Amino acid sequence: MRRLFKFFRISGSDRQLLVISLIILASIRLGLWLLPFRTLLKLLTKISQPMSNAQITNVTVGKIVWTVNAASRYMPGVMCLARALTTQVMMGRYGHSGQLRIGVAKTERGKLEAHAWVEYQGRVAIGNLQDLSRFIPLPSLEGVIL
Repeated sequence: MRRLFKFFRISGSDRQLLVISLIILASIRLGLWLLPFRTLLKLLTKISQPMSNAQITNVTVGKIVWTVNAASRYMPGVMCLARALTTQVMMGRYGHSGQLRIGVAKTERGKLEAHAWVEYQGRVAIGNLQDLSRFIPLPSLEGVIL
């Protein structure tokens, strides 16, 4: 009940942005489970197109990251890739250009692990870790023909 009161205390535009983030995050999570990654990326490219100027209302990257993080708390099992993809889609829709980064690293036991994050203007917007530097970024997907 406390969460519901918090939800209604935030401004209407923030509430709308949070709902949009929840919908996109849930869709991406489902897409990651059901679709080949290439197909999902094609779909995300289509919905990432900037909205008309009348619909873009000073939505900052910080606000987008806040809503994606908040939405993630209400959806169990959301991993870094779903959060990063959601952030990238939202940034694209609101006229910001972020770069999806996926990196890999070996654990001390030799197991391969991966992490996804989004960079904006040379800084990590979402997905920052204390030991992010140990992940070797894979080549960017930008410019790849899907």
